[in-house]
This record gives sequence, structure tokens and C-alpha cells, in this order.
Amino acid sequence: MKKTLTFIGNGNMAKAIIKGLLGKYNIEVYGRNIETLNKLKEEINEIEVFRLEEKNDMSGKNIILCVKPNSLDDLALKLEGWANSIYSVLAGTKLETLKEKIQSLHYIRTMPNVAASYQKSMTTITGDEALRESALEIFGNIGETLWLKTEKEIDIATAVAGSGPAFLALIAEALSDGGVNAGLARSDANTLVQGLFAGFAPMLANTKPSEIKDSVMSPGGTTASGYASMEKNGVRNGMIEAIRSAYEKACELGKK
Repeated sequence: MKKTLTFIGNGNMAKAIIKGLLGKYNIEVYGRNIETLNKLKEEINEIEVFRLEEKNDMSGKNIILCVKPNSLDDLALKLEGWANSIYSVLAGTKLETLKEKIQSLHYIRTMPNVAASYQKSMTTITGDEALRESALEIFGNIGETLWLKTEKEIDIATAVAGSGPAFLALIAEALSDGGVNAGLARSDANTLVQGLFAGFAPMLANTKPSEIKDSVMSPGGTTASGYASMEKNGVRNGMIEAIRSAYEKACELGKK
């Protein structure tokens, strides 16, 4: 018999995770807006949807919490009973805060990314050791997983892997723009970038970034010239600062 997972929240992240888990679990979704829930049901017929009422019994449920961090206080007032487990996707929200707000036997913090809908998420996880194997199994169905020892590490990982798709999207768009600027048709530039990213992933899984760079860069060549331009324009520092800023925001969210 399939295990039932209860999603609270039906935004983009919840939808991405749900799509990755279809067929492996029974899925029910609770949300505030019945119209958006019904649209989700039309799109993903295999799920069950329920509108969040003033009081909702969560006794014994295995909950994947996918709401905005600033919605937690209002949400907690609507939940009754002791859940079996909470898997929180709330950026920056500490385990201690979850324990204060929602009754459950066990708690996990996790940070998937939107590639979950393609079963290619890079998901970081921390929390109760009792749920470690269960969490790795659930989120292993939507991609790669990494168990981290501390909440500080998952806040940093949120900046790298959680926000990372947006940062890579900027890089991808910029590469395509560069091709168009040099004279390529937009469709051709986009095709090249898509192929570039598809081929880069397996390389990165087996080779250090510095070694990839050195294997492409020849003395006085086109790559060396372009690389020097990237360093001159602060691309490396810009990415480092993006991670720092995103991490600090995760910490800030945790204090609210």
C-alpha cells in the first residue's frame, strides 16, 4: 500500500515536488484557494485536494509543508492534532520554530529546487535522525539528496541549490544574449545554450570545475580571451556575492 503524503500549499515548489512523486505515493493537497486547488486537480488528476478550513485535523499525517515562511503563524492556527512527521520546505525557518507552531512527532527541514518536476532536484535535508531514511527516500524520488548535519549548512545550501536555478537561468540567458549580440538568431542561440547545459552536468559530476576550464582553455585562444573578460567584469565575485546575499536572507527569514 502506498504511503500518503499531505502537502500544505500548492505553489510552484509544491507542484514541482508533486509531479516528481506521482505514482510513488498517494498525494493530498491542502490550500487556501479552492479555485487554484481545482486547477491543480485538473492538471494533476491523480491527487486529492482540500480547502484549508478554520480547523483541520492533521493527526497521524506525513506533511510536506510548502507555504511562504511568513504564512506559518496563520497556518498553524488552522492545524489540529499531532502529525506523524513534518517535512518543511520553508526557507530559513528553524526546526525550533516549527516545533513551537505545529504539533508533530518528528521534524525535517528540506530544500528541494524546481527541477523536482523533472526528477532532477538537488535536495538538502536535515532534522530528526529518526526520519533520515524516510526523508532521503521521499526526496530521492525527485533527484539527488544530501543530508546535512546542521541548520546553518542547510541555510547555505538554500542559497546554492535552492536559489541556484534562478542564478543559472541568468547565466543561460546572458549566454544566449551574447550569441544574439554577436550575430546568431535567437532560436539558434537558445539551442546552443540548452545543449551546453545538458552536456555540462555529466562533466561536472566527474570532473572538477577548474579541470574543465583548463581542458577548454588553450594559450591565447578564444576561451582564454572570454574568460579574462568575465574576470574583468566581476562574474566570479558576482556569483559569490549572490550566494552570500541569499544565505543572509535565509538567516533573516529564520529570525522573523
